[in-house]
Amino acid sequence: MDHKHGIALSLLSAASLAGGLYCYFENTSPTVSSFTVKSEKLGRSFDGFRICQISDFHNTHSSSLRAALTEQIARFSPDLIAVTGDLVDCRRTDVDSAVRFVADLVSLAPVYYVTGNHEARIIEYRQLRSELEALGVHVLENEAVTLRRGGAGLQIIGIHDPRIAHEPSIPDAEIAQRELAAVGVDPDCFSLLLFHRPDLLELYADAGITLALTGHAHGGQIRLPFIGGLLAPQQGWFPRWTNGLHRQGTASMIVSRGIGNSLFPFRINNRPELVCVTLEAARNEF
Repeated sequence: MDHKHGIALSLLSAASLAGGLYCYFENTSPTVSSFTVKSEKLGRSFDGFRICQISDFHNTHSSSLRAALTEQIARFSPDLIAVTGDLVDCRRTDVDSAVRFVADLVSLAPVYYVTGNHEARIIEYRQLRSELEALGVHVLENEAVTLRRGGAGLQIIGIHDPRIAHEPSIPDAEIAQRELAAVGVDPDCFSLLLFHRPDLLELYADAGITLALTGHAHGGQIRLPFIGGLLAPQQGWFPRWTNGLHRQGTASMIVSRGIGNSLFPFRINNRPELVCVTLEAARNEF
């Protein structure tokens, strides 16, 4: 091997190593995104209420990632942890692994869980639900619960991913609208919607939802500078709803970039995301 070939091989090896380290960091080192949502519907006794959101966990097996998430959630000291679907992955379902992770969460705060499209595809969903409920997780299946503090209420609504309905001829938006209508949104208190899909903000606003926590888009999987996500389910190329806080009328929606991966095994410029939300009562509520 001549000198030039030796240099080229060394550079190629160094580039491969750097690329591998970059991919490992991008896929196992979570980032925390913090949001504040203000509302006139939030009672004074819920001012400062804290929520952590985990979405699209997809049977993540990285012990360092799981430990970092648990540590960051503990540091935020939430009043509620929301798990917004795809806790498991239908291509490599591991219920035990998913449940072990959630077991770490229930010691930190009450956990509320809703399904994603991957839960709709697995035969083990009943087992998953049963084991989560045994841990004390609030599994919301097209239902609502209301938390009470000092005379004020905070309504938590959880609806199934549309694919749970197994009605492929009916659009997802129509199924979600039907499910929300059946549950009923309390117009007099702050309503927190837990739902997997981010592309229905107009529906959430029309239903009177105050804040929706969603996921599903994986941040667009590959994030491009100044452009955003590259591709997302149901939204296609250069999707609109991949991360962050969005508003329509009096409704707000936060889209989590998620934790794990599914069909495409890598995140690029798109680290796993823990969402932390603080609710604030608008000033005229005091």
